[in-house]
Amino acid sequence: MDKIKTIVIPLIIAILVIGIFFGICYLSDVNNYKKVVAGITIADIDLSKIPDGVYDGSYDVGYIAAKVKVAVTDGTIHSIDLIEHKNERGSAAEIITKTIVEEQKINVDTVSGATNSSRVIKKAVENALLQE
Repeated sequence: MDKIKTIVIPLIIAILVIGIFFGICYLSDVNNYKKVVAGITIADIDLSKIPDGVYDGSYDVGYIAAKVKVAVTDGTIHSIDLIEHKNERGSAAEIITKTIVEEQKINVDTVSGATNSSRVIKKAVENALLQE
């Protein structure tokens, strides 16, 4: 019985310590992710200065990432194809590409319930249009 205690108790303590360590790492990662998303800013882009073409853009904040193709014709956003959207529960934000095309600006209202994904998609569109 003493041999079992000398093996089981340290094993339980080791499992608890490892669990606490990974829990702290996860919470730190989530906190950093939230800070990055909160700090996303969108530039006001003059579309008339963007040459005709198709532009690739992406943005990744860890838990959420987006890749887009933005087609510009005659100083207007003709279409936005969402190539990839890694998200948790933010798939509702994918409609934001349609809103950007309709309003002809990137900084449109975010989709309720999918704010973080909305911000990431908008930033991917901005990155596409600002590339040189």
